[in-house]
Amino acid sequence: MKKWVKRLLIGFGILAGLLLAANFGLNLWLKTRLPEYIKNNTDYKVSYKTLDVDLGTGNIFATGISVNNKDPQNTNVIGLQGTIDTLKISRLGIYDAIFNKRISSTDLLLASPNLNVILAKPVDHKTGKKRNPVLFENIRINKGTIAIFRPTKQKLLSVQELDLFVENLQMTEESVENKLPVVFDRYSIKGKNFFFRPDNVYAMAISSINTTNGQMSVENFRLVPLLSFAQFKKFYPKKTQLFEFSIPRMDFKDVVLNKNKVSLANADFKNPVLTVYNTGIKAKKAEKKSDFEVNLENVKLDNAIVYINKPDGNRLLSATHLNLNINKLMFNKDTSEQVIPVGYKDFTFSGKDIVYTDHQNINIGSVALKPTNGELNDVSLTPGSSVKGKTVMDLKSNHIAFHINKLDFIDKKLALDVKDVLVENVNGTIHGGEPQPKTPQKPGIIHSLIVRKVSLKNSNITYDKGKQPLSFHDLNATANDIELAPKPNNQGLSFQVKDYFLTTRNFAYKTEFYNINLGLLKLNKNRIQANNFAMKPLVSRAQFIKMIPVERDLYDLKAGQITAEGSWDLFSQNKFVNASQVMIQSADANIFRSKIPKDDPKIKALYSKMLRSIKIPMTIANMDLKNSVLVYEEDTPESMGSGKLTFSNFNMNVKNLNSAKTKGKPTRVDIKINCSFMNLAPLSVHWNFDVADQNDAFAISGRIAGLPASGINPFIRPYLHVTATEGTIQELLFNFKGNPAGLHGTFNMKHKDLKIAVLNKHNHEKKGFLTAVANVFLKSDSGSFPESVTVENVERDPTKSFFNLFWKGIEQGLKKMLIGKNVEKTEKKVKNAVSSVKEMKESVKEIKQEIKSKTSAPSTQEVKKEKKGFLNGIFKKKNTEAE
Repeated sequence: MKKWVKRLLIGFGILAGLLLAANFGLNLWLKTRLPEYIKNNTDYKVSYKTLDVDLGTGNIFATGISVNNKDPQNTNVIGLQGTIDTLKISRLGIYDAIFNKRISSTDLLLASPNLNVILAKPVDHKTGKKRNPVLFENIRINKGTIAIFRPTKQKLLSVQELDLFVENLQMTEESVENKLPVVFDRYSIKGKNFFFRPDNVYAMAISSINTTNGQMSVENFRLVPLLSFAQFKKFYPKKTQLFEFSIPRMDFKDVVLNKNKVSLANADFKNPVLTVYNTGIKAKKAEKKSDFEVNLENVKLDNAIVYINKPDGNRLLSATHLNLNINKLMFNKDTSEQVIPVGYKDFTFSGKDIVYTDHQNINIGSVALKPTNGELNDVSLTPGSSVKGKTVMDLKSNHIAFHINKLDFIDKKLALDVKDVLVENVNGTIHGGEPQPKTPQKPGIIHSLIVRKVSLKNSNITYDKGKQPLSFHDLNATANDIELAPKPNNQGLSFQVKDYFLTTRNFAYKTEFYNINLGLLKLNKNRIQANNFAMKPLVSRAQFIKMIPVERDLYDLKAGQITAEGSWDLFSQNKFVNASQVMIQSADANIFRSKIPKDDPKIKALYSKMLRSIKIPMTIANMDLKNSVLVYEEDTPESMGSGKLTFSNFNMNVKNLNSAKTKGKPTRVDIKINCSFMNLAPLSVHWNFDVADQNDAFAISGRIAGLPASGINPFIRPYLHVTATEGTIQELLFNFKGNPAGLHGTFNMKHKDLKIAVLNKHNHEKKGFLTAVANVFLKSDSGSFPESVTVENVERDPTKSFFNLFWKGIEQGLKKMLIGKNVEKTEKKVKNAVSSVKEMKESVKEIKQEIKSKTSAPSTQEVKKEKKGFLNGIFKKKNTEAE
């Protein structure tokens, strides 16, 4: 053997011997001197029964260990107190442990440890250094009982009967600050009676945890408030909610805790119960982004229950039998800033017996949701707590369904595209609230909302506001392409509907005085059809008169069919009506007005101004009223019954009815009427005005022919106590022009054999003298067609309607035609004649008294002769005066 080889072997032998001697010496020293050394050079006191140390490998094996802090009050180092049956450390950094006071090892085994760990103070953020870290790459604990406390001695975490294996376990102050007392890469854990207290508000308790092949099962998880709700509101006045949470069992796989990140897969929560207590405080936006991240691969909630309480302790929301499957649930910095602070790939959700109680109660029998569709069954809305002025609903629907094309968030706002919405069998009432003051609306979280189709089927809905119900029976409606988006100036939302269709039967609307009904109503953006329209009074005429403070018409209306064609938009910001044709067929209208109530002092606008006051562009190119009947009745305090005007076979055509707000459209309205007046004579009227004319000028002309004079008795007899006994109005013509101040024009009438009778106040007996006087001054025949008379200076009472002014014009024309052009002079003659008649009556009384005063009664013939002579003398005298 060569010398150098021999020397090398001898050297290795000597080195091995030295190592063995050193290892033996170290073990001897550790057994006798290590506890004292640790006591003198570290912050801990340690004792043990046996201890073996391999200096070369850094492996340590010890039994019967007890450990305590020398100074339990020193919060700058981790506090350790307790016992360990067996300790095994692999590859301990002995040099770091002795000289740098840093405990680090590749593997750590603790058998039956019973330890209390008190964490050191938080990191010194000025230096960025951690105090006394304990680092283990791998740790195994068997049958351990461990409790971890904060530096304040408040318990943070505890567990019993712990069997644990983790890779790269770390207990650092950074993990504590992120609400994670430990972080690790892989794990296997089993234990009982876990306790975790993250703060002064909540404590988390778990009865048992068990892990098999990476699958963890947790029994009886509870998140329990440490304060009562009253205490929570008192000590945390800015907090918005307090939670209470329990899960009898949950299973999940592959838990990863890494600094500020929690990840797990296939989480299954059985029968969880969540209770939320709202304080009523509005949440403030977080000043800084959250660094906490959660990634859940698959999450499943089975048969969950949720309760949400109001600040007063009453229930706001309850939901049972909730089931949720969600795939790839994420919470991080980016999602925390979105409207929905979590992200997901897919989910399914279902639930039963969902109850929401507020001023509007909502009950849902069952619900099923997916990202692309949803369905609700047995939905009911009922009035809840009374809130003055708010709209409330009392409705039920057995089925609501929808499909979603796209749901996204743009600039932290919702962009939703809904394919369709179906609502079936809605029954009930909507109680309208009071109009709210208009305030500038904000778009809120809406970026855009499109609903491609909404369908309402087989429903019966009543809208009731102020005890005036509007009822839709057998209602079916469809709306297409509903769009909701912020206005260009960002002041509120714009609303548009591309197309819609509605049908309803037995439509009814009840007001204070009327019940309005439609047998059938069909409506879309281009056509309206209403069949069997009726507007019937709910009160008698006598009741109506007692109920109104001033004069007002009472209507009784019917129409066989009303149709309209054209285009209109009453939903968007730019509302308009542009109808090409409106048709009203077989209408029967009765209008009653009593002069018994006081006059209405309000100024009445003419029709041109009334149309001009319509706020939206409105044009009806052609409107026809066909085969109809119009009856107008009027009474006065002195009348016996009501006077009546009847217009039968009534046909009216209106051209270009408008509001003068459509550019490029003509604004002149032309009205033509043809009817039968009093069922006796044809009447035609032509009436026109310009809506854009601020002076509200108008023109109206007409003709009536072949009217027996007795035909107007039903109107003049009840309250004028006059009847036309003979004669014919062969032709009557009028042609008037006017404005809000009055009217003027021409009037002409051809008549023959016209006679009248003046009646007593009971309309039963003719007053002979007054009848004779009236017929003396009445022109009974016009002869050939007379010359027209001028109607002038007819002033309008602004508190009266247009037709009051029109009648004044007719009245002046009649006076001039029947009495004479110098109406005032003739009226004076009539008054003189009436005065003469009164004198005649007084003279007759005097004769009777003179006869009675004679001692011997004259014969009947003598009395008659004397009376006749006396009367002839008076008549002769008065006729001379009259002439």
